[in-house]
Amino acid sequence: MEIKVNYLDNLRQEAKFDDFSVIADQPIRYKGDGSAPGPFDYFLASSALCAAYFVKVYCAARDIPTDNIRLSQNNIVDPENRYKQIFKIQVELPADISEKDRQGILRSIDRCTVKKVIQTGPEFIIEEVESIDADAQALLMPSLTSENSTFIAGKDLPLEETIANMSSILAGLGMKIEISSWRNIVPNVWSLHIRDAQSPMCFTNGKGSTKESALASALGEFIERLNCNFFYNDQFWGQDIAHAEFVHYPDEKWFKPGAEGELPTEILDEYCLEIYNPDDELLGTHLYDTNSGNTERGICSLPFVRHSDGEVVYFPSNLIENLYLSNGMSAGNTLAEAQVQCLSEIFERAVKREILEGEKTLPDVPQDVLAKYPSILAGIKGLEEQGFPVLVKDASLGGKYPVMCVTLMNPRTGGVFASFGAHPKLEVALERSLTELLQGRSFEGLNDLPKPTFSSNAVTEPNNFVEHFIDSSGVVSWRFFSSKSEYEFVEWDFTNQGENSNAEEATALFGILEDMGKEVYMAVYKHLGATACRILVPGYSEIYLVEDLVWDNTNKALLFREDILNLHRLDDEQLEALAERLEEVEVDDYTDITTLIGIEFDDNTVWGQLTILELKLLIYIALQAFEEAKELVETFLQYNTNTVERGLFYQCMNVVLEVELDDDMDLDDYEANFRRMFGDERMDAVIASMDGSVRFYGLTETSMKLEGLDRHLRLIESYKKLHAARAKTLALAS
Repeated sequence: MEIKVNYLDNLRQEAKFDDFSVIADQPIRYKGDGSAPGPFDYFLASSALCAAYFVKVYCAARDIPTDNIRLSQNNIVDPENRYKQIFKIQVELPADISEKDRQGILRSIDRCTVKKVIQTGPEFIIEEVESIDADAQALLMPSLTSENSTFIAGKDLPLEETIANMSSILAGLGMKIEISSWRNIVPNVWSLHIRDAQSPMCFTNGKGSTKESALASALGEFIERLNCNFFYNDQFWGQDIAHAEFVHYPDEKWFKPGAEGELPTEILDEYCLEIYNPDDELLGTHLYDTNSGNTERGICSLPFVRHSDGEVVYFPSNLIENLYLSNGMSAGNTLAEAQVQCLSEIFERAVKREILEGEKTLPDVPQDVLAKYPSILAGIKGLEEQGFPVLVKDASLGGKYPVMCVTLMNPRTGGVFASFGAHPKLEVALERSLTELLQGRSFEGLNDLPKPTFSSNAVTEPNNFVEHFIDSSGVVSWRFFSSKSEYEFVEWDFTNQGENSNAEEATALFGILEDMGKEVYMAVYKHLGATACRILVPGYSEIYLVEDLVWDNTNKALLFREDILNLHRLDDEQLEALAERLEEVEVDDYTDITTLIGIEFDDNTVWGQLTILELKLLIYIALQAFEEAKELVETFLQYNTNTVERGLFYQCMNVVLEVELDDDMDLDDYEANFRRMFGDERMDAVIASMDGSVRFYGLTETSMKLEGLDRHLRLIESYKKLHAARAKTLALAS
C-alpha cells in the first residue's frame, strides 16, 4: 500500500492512503501541538486493533457476542534498549464462554498480521527517487532474475520474461502497481491482489500454482482490463474525454439514431440483431454510452471482426458494457495465447451456467487420473486436512467442452463452493478450478459460502448466475451432489503438443463454437504496448440478460447525473422534476447514487453512502414537502444501513417532522429535550434543513467538473494515461 505524507503546520503531518487521511503530531514536550497521536502511537495501536479484529472474526463465525469481551495491550520497554519491547496483549472473557472457545480466541490473536510482520522482521529500503510517482514495479517480485526461465502450460514465454514485459508496459503507462496481499493457505495454490497505488479502484487478482504464475496471472488480468477499459465501466470519464477526438478507441465510430430513435443501420449485423432485438423493442436511444454521456455525438460503436468471414461489425460500447462485463477478455505474450485464455473463459462460464441452472450431476474424476497430478492432489489434501471435503468433477459434459470443476464443502456451516476452470489441457483446467476456489480466500473466508438448495427457482434466478460470475458465491442445487451422474467421465484433451500449440488450441476452441452454430466476433488491442483481445459470442457469452438493454441499461445515469451533481444549484422546479424522475425510474430505492450515476464517491462521505431513497427524502425536505419526507424518513430508519451518525440525524428529523405535521403540537414545547437527546449540532442541522437555510445536509457541493471528488478524479486520471497512449499511437499511424 502506498502511503503519501504531506507536511502541515508546525510538526503536524498528514498520511494519505486509499480514501483515508491520518493526522499525526508530536507532544508539546517535543515542540509539537499535541493535537493528534504521534507516529509511534499509531504503530502501537495497530497491533492492538489487529488483535481485536481477529477476535471479532473468530467470534462472529461462531455467533459469540463480543459485547462483554475486553482487550488491552501494554508495551514493556527494556530499560537498557528502548527498541527492545514486549507487547503484552490481555483479553478479558465472559464466564459463559467455553474452554474450547477461550483457547480458540487466544489462538486467533496469534494470527494477527501486524504481530506476524513484526516477528518476521520487515526489511526497510530507503532511497532517493526523481519522482515519488515513478513506477514501483521493481518491488513486485524482488527475487525474480533474468537467469530464471520457468515455462508453464499456456504461456508462450517464460514466466520471468512475461512478468518483466508486463511490468515494463505498466511502468511506461505511468501505472504504479503494488501488491496488497498474498495468499498461500494450502500447498501449490497461490493468489494475490494487485492495484494501482494512485487509483486503488483499478485492481486485479491473480492465481496459480506458484508465486510467479500467480503474479503473471494478476499482471495479465490488469493489462487485459486496461486494454478493454474494464476498470472504467459504468463510470463518467469527464467532460474533457467526452469531447475529445475519440472517447474509447481511435478506431471507434459514432452513429446517430433515426428520427424516431431507430437503430442505425451501420451497427451490428442480422445475426446479432436477432439476439439483441428479438421483439423489435431496442432503440438507438437505448445505446448511448454512459462514459461520455455525449448523446449529441450519437452512439459510440467499436469495430469487431466476424470470425466466420473476416467482416467488420460495429458493436455499441454500451451494449458490451451492459451485457458482457469482463467475460471474454485476455492479454497474452501472443495473440494465440490471449485467444486461448479468452475462449477458455467463455466456455468455463457458459458451461458452468448450463450445469448449475440445469441442476446437472457430473461424474467424479477417478483417483487414478488425479494421481497423475501430484501437485494438485497436495492442494486438495491440504483442504481436506483442514476439514473441508473436496469433490473433483469432470465438467466437460461428456467430453464436449474443456471444463473441470472442484467443489468444496464446509461441514461447519453447511456451505458449498463450486469452482470451475477451463483450458484445452485437462491438467491446466483442473489447476485453475482449484486456484480459483482459493483465490484471495482465507480459511475463515470459507465460512461465508452459501448453502445448497433443492429450490430450482433459487438456482435458475438470473442474479444467481451473476453472483457466480462475480465471485462464485451463488447458490448450488443439492441435485449437483447426487452420486448418479448424467454423464460418463471422459479424460479429454483438446491440446496439440506442436510448436504452435496455442494457435492450434485456439483453432480447436473456435471450432467447438462453430459446430454449435455460434458466430464469434473479436477485437484486438495493441495500443498500450501489449497484445490483448476481446471476444464476443452473442447468445452464449453474455453475463446479463439481453432485455437489460431496454429495461435496465446503465445509461439511465444520463437521466440523473448532471442534476444530481448540480443538486445545490437546482431551483424548486428543477428539484421537483428530479424527484419525479427518481420516483418513476424502475430501480430499487436502496440503489446507491454511486451506481446510479457512475461516479466514484469516497465511501467515507455522505455522498458515498447516499441511496436513491435518502436523496429523495432530502429533496422533499428542501421542497418543504414534509409529509412525503416523513414517510421516507420512517422507511430509512426501518432499513437503515447507513452510518450511526446519519441514522441519529434522521431519528432527530423524524421526531421534528412528527411535531411539525401535528397541528396540536408545537416544537417549542419539545425542543429543549430533543436537544438533550440529539445534541445541539444535530438539532440545529435538522431545523435548518426544514426552514431551508441548509440544503442537503452532509452533501458537499460539486458539479459536472467533479470538484472535491478526489476518488473519481483519480480514476479519470488513470484513464487519461490510456487515452494519451492511444492518441500517441493514432498520431504515429497518421
